Amino acid sequence: MRFLPTLALAAALPLAVCTVHAAGSAETTPRQAVTDLKPLLARAAAEGSARGTLTGPGAQAIARRFQTDALIEIDVRRLQQLPQPGCGRLEVTTRQRDVNQAGKRGDQEMVYQLSYCADGRFPEER
Repeated sequence: MRFLPTLALAAALPLAVCTVHAAGSAETTPRQAVTDLKPLLARAAAEGSARGTLTGPGAQAIARRFQTDALIEIDVRRLQQLPQPGCGRLEVTTRQRDVNQAGKRGDQEMVYQLSYCADGRFPEER
């Protein structure tokens, strides 16, 4: 049995696990403002990639926790198609600049993977 994080857990992961990493995105497409990850996951499962900026209460909580007003950028890309139509293995990269962690300021980036379908469900195990 595979472990697939729930969307609530996926949204909370930036609070729990972050690695310091100075990185920029070479992408120039506009970012979609989202209040949760679902629209980005669905778009990436269907189209191959999606880019967004987290807004709303989740972003406000993270901003308070890490004492920064920097945007929370989310990039999602499909690593592979899964056998179920519209489903894919996705890589999610979440980053935020100038966060305060343990009294030190720096950029944070977290990368994780999950399987998701364009219709908003997790794929069935086979």
